[in-house]
Amino acid sequence: MHSGFPALLRGSGAEVSSGPRCCLIGWQHPSGGLPARGGGACREGRSEVLEEPASWSQTWRAVSAGPSPVREVADFQLSVDSLLENNNDHSRPDIQIQAMRLAEKLKCDTVVSEISTGQGTVNFKINRELLTKTVLQQVIEDGSKYGLKSELFSGLPKKRIVVEFSSPNVAKKFHVGHLRSTIIGNFIANLKEALGHQVTRINYLGDWGMQFGLLGTGFQLFGYEEKLQSSPLQHLFEVYVQVNKEAADDKNVAKSAHEFFQRLELGDMQALALWQKFRDLSIDEYMRIYQRLGVHFDEYSGESFYREKSQEVLKLLDSKGLLQKTLKGTAVVDLSGNGDPSSVCTVMRSDGTSLYATRDLAAAIDRMEKYNFDKMIYVTDKGQKKHFQQVFQILQIMGYDWAERCQHVPFGVVQGMKTRRGDVTFLEDVLNEIRLRMLQNMASIKTTKELENPEETAEQVGLAALIIQDFRGFLLSDYQFSWDRVFQSRGDTGVFLQYTHARLHSLEETFGCGYLNDFNTACLQEPQSVSILQHLLRFDEVLYRSSQDLQPRHIVSYLLTLSHLAAVAHRTLHVRNSPPEVAGARLHLFRAVRSVLANGMKLLGITPLSHQKKGCETSPVNLNTLLLQCSKTSRVWCTVSGLTFRSVAPY
Repeated sequence: MHSGFPALLRGSGAEVSSGPRCCLIGWQHPSGGLPARGGGACREGRSEVLEEPASWSQTWRAVSAGPSPVREVADFQLSVDSLLENNNDHSRPDIQIQAMRLAEKLKCDTVVSEISTGQGTVNFKINRELLTKTVLQQVIEDGSKYGLKSELFSGLPKKRIVVEFSSPNVAKKFHVGHLRSTIIGNFIANLKEALGHQVTRINYLGDWGMQFGLLGTGFQLFGYEEKLQSSPLQHLFEVYVQVNKEAADDKNVAKSAHEFFQRLELGDMQALALWQKFRDLSIDEYMRIYQRLGVHFDEYSGESFYREKSQEVLKLLDSKGLLQKTLKGTAVVDLSGNGDPSSVCTVMRSDGTSLYATRDLAAAIDRMEKYNFDKMIYVTDKGQKKHFQQVFQILQIMGYDWAERCQHVPFGVVQGMKTRRGDVTFLEDVLNEIRLRMLQNMASIKTTKELENPEETAEQVGLAALIIQDFRGFLLSDYQFSWDRVFQSRGDTGVFLQYTHARLHSLEETFGCGYLNDFNTACLQEPQSVSILQHLLRFDEVLYRSSQDLQPRHIVSYLLTLSHLAAVAHRTLHVRNSPPEVAGARLHLFRAVRSVLANGMKLLGITPLSHQKKGCETSPVNLNTLLLQCSKTSRVWCTVSGLTFRSVAPY
């Protein structure tokens, strides 16, 4: 069932035409939502007033997404301008007259309580009690599936989806550059799974290539087994840096590295044993990092798996007449057909060893055979855009029509990730820095010692702060990382989301679930309640947007707004000392906010925090006070006797 406005119409008993001519396209939520879809409350076809628009997509684009000043007079708006053809035609009838004529033909019913006109719009105010009952019941009944059962998703077939993400380089510490791929890929996989698709999460490790020739030679020259066992990735990193310097000055070292990689390609047992040791130690370290991030994979694959299959790809390319030898002895595929150097993809070195592109071709073919995917998504930085374009194009000319099911999701570069010790290279340094800063903020608060696991709390809050900063903008954009912005005092951070969730969770536990058996919709008619209900109504639209463009920013913006609306509501909608009927209704409202907030946070890869005290009953103030202090905010919330809330300063 759609959780948006059309659901109210269908659930109300109102007469609703499902035909397109009675569908009120062009709906706009006054707070800036998408137009509502499905049936409208009108009893007469709008074709008697207006002609059909040139196209539905044209109408969709014409709906403004900006905020509207008419929240007090309308819940939804129909933009008459969006329904008219030839928007630049000055000879068309006056829009205001058209709006008035249309409003006269529409009638109020059990859903729509008031119809009026604005500047080129028809405004609709819906039955407040119906809004309250429908939204809150739907949130509570659907639970973690709220918004996902929308009619927006009802016609979508369930698909087999492969998501390849993270993909660090074996024998190197987890570089901070792999953080974005990891959290973005995790978000995409979470969203696709929530929508009911069968998702396979693949970590395609960089565990093959010339760098292992350098590393193998370097370890033989500079490596120590004791250091390898005690701190494997740090030691291998030191060895790799040293051998690169030596290879730049000594051609014999470079030659030895080249020969070592050839031995790997030919299956030399001694060389493979050393490589396998490096790989196993690396994966153990990576899994520890993934556990901290709350990320998991269904398959740990790697380039090494395709070293033989890549030779089969080369033979197949050759048999199709697509493989060309250059004067240097390398093998290339000319994607232009006319020898354009910029459209040539090298697939084999002069010594016959494979390349990154060759192994990606082999991996794609193998995954189609193994998973028969409907969609395969690669999450890497935008610097690999051309690489994937060439891989997909080669698959196409090889005759694999399913290549069009492959998609590259690129992202920009994060700049300025530095700790107090200087430049950060490794992700673990960033995670440790986040935990350290959060613990320092928490150290001065007496309730820190009462938390069951303060380090775990600090890490989860810090991760939320990191993820929200990363996801607030377009994924493709580069951005400057700022510690101050991560923990900024204005509220729009992951700390604020965690605080909001913990505060609402404590509210439920403080007053118990006895209030939540039933509620009176008439007790939730204040503007603050209505604003929250209208926002909850839009959750499916936000999920739909993110499912279409795979951008988490829509969900982030929605959750931050929801948290601010909840903060405003807490200023006036007190639970304590309110009549039981009023208190129960308000608890229902805040419970719905917390539920939707938790759903959205989990999709983003954030673990919502509650507030358990060590060895005793839950305290409504411990974690909430910590989070409030950690955000160093003077503009969010304050606890009054641990029960009621006010804003320290107005928003």
